[in-house]
Amino acid sequence: MFDLTTVIVVIGTFLLAGAVKGVIGLGLPQVSVGLMTVALDLQTAMALLVVPAFVTNLWQSVVGGSAKVILRRLWPFLVMATVTVWIGVAALQRLSPSLLAALLGAMLVTYSLVSLGGIWLTIPARHEGWVGSLIGAVSGVLTGMTGTAAVPGVMFLQAIGLPRDVLIQAMGILFAATTLALAAALQQANFLTVDHGILSSAAVLPAIAGMIAGQWIRKGIAEQRFRTVFFIGLLVLGAYFIANAIRVLRSR
Repeated sequence: MFDLTTVIVVIGTFLLAGAVKGVIGLGLPQVSVGLMTVALDLQTAMALLVVPAFVTNLWQSVVGGSAKVILRRLWPFLVMATVTVWIGVAALQRLSPSLLAALLGAMLVTYSLVSLGGIWLTIPARHEGWVGSLIGAVSGVLTGMTGTAAVPGVMFLQAIGLPRDVLIQAMGILFAATTLALAAALQQANFLTVDHGILSSAAVLPAIAGMIAGQWIRKGIAEQRFRTVFFIGLLVLGAYFIANAIRVLRSR
């Protein structure tokens, strides 16, 4: 079982991550895995992520009334993003923890810089199918290795020009599907134990409480200002992971 300090860190992390998700509609995997990896190894952080991430994203995926349209339009992307998670988890078993931490840091830095820079890619509708399949495969592998589907998954959803409410629901569907696949792959690889499952389930309540609080905060704070602070924080966290991984690799 986990010690009391670890339990407090996990609960506090998901409370904060849920609040971020409540304000801007995403960020729970990035915040939770990023912060927990400071105190825990990446595999444990990913295992603890699965239940809160699945529950909150399932909630997000059913709100909006556009699920059928999203699934009909994006099924090649969603299928590839889901089935390739197993490839990423297989790599997770073989790669150095320092390299994986650096990869997580690079993804956080990339995601933050793209978002802060207001960089919007555009993918024409005629190329959406094959590009979505390719990006979905890359996104699934990276999800299996780092626990987050934001890069390049969310970037693809933004690039095809989905309206805001449809985009948020599509992100929920993507995250719910890939998190379910991640849970199955981690369990198969013996990274997800009964103790992980218990603590991960206990983290659902603070994650939901954080989401509700975040939705309330959204009414009183400019969303763009919050997004700027959020992405700066992710940028700093990602840079820390990269610097620490380089330090560890150089010391060997």
